[in-house]
Amino acid sequence: MGRSQETFSKKEVRIKKEKKRKAKAEKRAKKVTDNKKSSFEDMIAYVDEFGMITATPPDPTKKTVVVAENIELKITKNDPASAPDFVRKGVITFFNDSKGFGFIRDLASNQSIFVHANNLLEPVKENNVVVFEIGKGPKGPSALKVKLFKE
Repeated sequence: MGRSQETFSKKEVRIKKEKKRKAKAEKRAKKVTDNKKSSFEDMIAYVDEFGMITATPPDPTKKTVVVAENIELKITKNDPASAPDFVRKGVITFFNDSKGFGFIRDLASNQSIFVHANNLLEPVKENNVVVFEIGKGPKGPSALKVKLFKE
């Protein structure tokens, strides 16, 4: 009774499902009849001296022996003399008091560095020589702890 009212598209879907089911059953039966089992040796891969993956095992004649006592382990200590100088020297190229920002030209690298009024320790003007530290700002390097350079 149910199949007499079946539409064409429903019939097509049912036929496709039956074909899939039959194909799956055939694959299962074929796998059982072949009975080909993969061994562990078929799954092993080796890495040669160049770092490439191969199916052949490495040649035992090319094996090198490493003596554990000959391996040197060191911890390098930071030398305070080689530490980078965080305090930089520069010239104020532009500073706007009303807006509260400006730029410093670093004398060592000629890099233009942004400075904000909140990072000033002393009031500054254009062409003043200042000492500062470089920090990370929201849009790039920013000068911190800016004060006038006194010889």
